[in-house]
Amino acid sequence: MSDSRGRGLQANALGTFDTVVMAVAGSAPAYSLAATTAVLVGAVGPASPAALLYCAIPMLGIALAFSYLSRIDVNAGASYSWVGRTLHPFLGFISGWALVISATIFMVAGSLPAGSMTLALFDDKLADDTALSTVVGAAWFVVMLLVVLGGARLTVRAQLVMSGVELAVLALFAVLALLHTGNARAFDWSWLGFSHFHGVAGFASGALIAAFYYWGWDVTSNLSEETRNSRRTTGLAGLIGVGIVFLLFEVFTIAVNVILSSQQIQENDANVLAVLGEEIWPGWGGRLLIVSVMLSTIATLETTLIQVTRSLFAMGRDRTLPSALGRVHRTWNTPWVAIAVVGAVALAMFIASNALGTVGDILSDAISAIGLQIAVYYGLAGLAVVVAYRRMLLKSAANFVLGGLWPLLGALFMFWIFVESLGELSSAAVAIGIGGLAVGLVPMLWYWRQGSDYYRPAKLDAARTVEADYVPGGHTSDQSRLYEGLPTDF
Repeated sequence: MSDSRGRGLQANALGTFDTVVMAVAGSAPAYSLAATTAVLVGAVGPASPAALLYCAIPMLGIALAFSYLSRIDVNAGASYSWVGRTLHPFLGFISGWALVISATIFMVAGSLPAGSMTLALFDDKLADDTALSTVVGAAWFVVMLLVVLGGARLTVRAQLVMSGVELAVLALFAVLALLHTGNARAFDWSWLGFSHFHGVAGFASGALIAAFYYWGWDVTSNLSEETRNSRRTTGLAGLIGVGIVFLLFEVFTIAVNVILSSQQIQENDANVLAVLGEEIWPGWGGRLLIVSVMLSTIATLETTLIQVTRSLFAMGRDRTLPSALGRVHRTWNTPWVAIAVVGAVALAMFIASNALGTVGDILSDAISAIGLQIAVYYGLAGLAVVVAYRRMLLKSAANFVLGGLWPLLGALFMFWIFVESLGELSSAAVAIGIGGLAVGLVPMLWYWRQGSDYYRPAKLDAARTVEADYVPGGHTSDQSRLYEGLPTDF
């Protein structure tokens, strides 16, 4: 297979609409609802809509941080580069590593529902078979791996089909849920308040799970080197994506609270959306929403693969991980070594996951662990934008609020839920979440000692033109020249 160490990713492959679709697909509305609603309801009960609402506000602050940082540093590593060039290279590496580990864990957490939902289309009993679900999910994963390997344009075309059908089905059922008359309980406005959280720790655990719902919209930043007018497009698409999925999450979570009983939610922990569909539209409803969840899960496997492989590509290019990860295929312009490594590791994890228990057990611990890692790299990005734009924050009220205060509050919120939730999570979830981050110290210290230029960064400052003063490996690609020396525009 041919490759080139100095070759860059395919520039200008994606447009604005493409990146908005990728942002929505990254958050995977149908999958997040199906896989996480039972976990969220189990944690905070009827306060689940409130957890999503109060997590959306700081999440928009983080989306603003990504938007402003992408304007001054176009890098496939996104927060890995931004945090390293503002706060400290060690924190930047941990930020990138948190994304890599959370995305890799998600390969299992996401592929299992893809397999079980596919089997559920044929026989509900087959969907409960963890081993068979793993095999079918692994097959879908391999298909998405090949699509991602085929290039950014092929990736987005597949995404348009999958996400288009998913969103059409969700929109239909959102309307049908509003018209549904057979309710288990009446809607209560207190569900959007704080009274059902039972204390600060309960609110933190709900917020951590809610963070997992939203996670994934930032795939647009990892695609920045492949997007037209990316300094504007990637951040805007992320903000639009967060807004769209927030509306879908609220409508369906309220519908679950209204239409389904607590027993139905508990008994169908990995399949809540299908049960909701059956209640709303007996016969066809469950099947249609299963199709929606299946497509959503497969679609978000694709966007997660994009995130982890682009992050590994950036880290390989900077020689903070093996430099082979920075190789790009000559024909497809994709980081084929990173894609192959992720595929091999994820398939090994699929096999190991069979020893961990049922689909529901695996999802619960994995979602909580991923939530811890998301909180780390989102929180660091929120701090990074304040440092990068510090000289411009007092020039206008908009600068101060959108480029400083809101992202800062988002960052503090992320760190707070990280700390608060540690005492509430299972030992397995904490071990996966913290242990996964700790493993990153080994390559970080090794490549720091090897003298990677990443650890001597050109500082990121929005008040002046940003131009990288080094090119890893001594190679300057056509793609890198596209982004150097461009004027900063707040």
